[in-house]
Amino acid sequence: MPSMLRKELPPIVVSGIDFDRLERLAAAAGPDSRAADFLAREMARATIVPSGFLLRGVVTMGSEVEFRDDATGRSRTVNLVYPGEADLDGGRLSVLSPVGAALIGLSVGQSIEWETPTGAWRSLTVLRVGDVGAVA
Repeated sequence: MPSMLRKELPPIVVSGIDFDRLERLAAAAGPDSRAADFLAREMARATIVPSGFLLRGVVTMGSEVEFRDDATGRSRTVNLVYPGEADLDGGRLSVLSPVGAALIGLSVGQSIEWETPTGAWRSLTVLRVGDVGAVA
């Protein structure tokens, strides 16, 4: 039975090149990956903009993003990367993780809430988006 979010999902914006790559990534991960399913749903509702369009203040692949866990109030800064480049100790968070999939396409000040596989609710808010890092 599908669950209902407690809040309306915020609008998200994704570049054409990120959209194409992320859609393929989610499909390749297979139907057993909850994070891939979440990423696929996010891509399905995203507004797609031309790849050359500058997305200031929007979380894109390679972005440095500071976000707050709304339940704990703790902030964290990470670079959003593809799974093969992920290194939590190095501050590189995979877009194929639940938090990574939640962050993609959000703008500064936006919050998103989702249900975890355990049935708990998570919420985070984007505080700052820095320059895109050197991510291939």
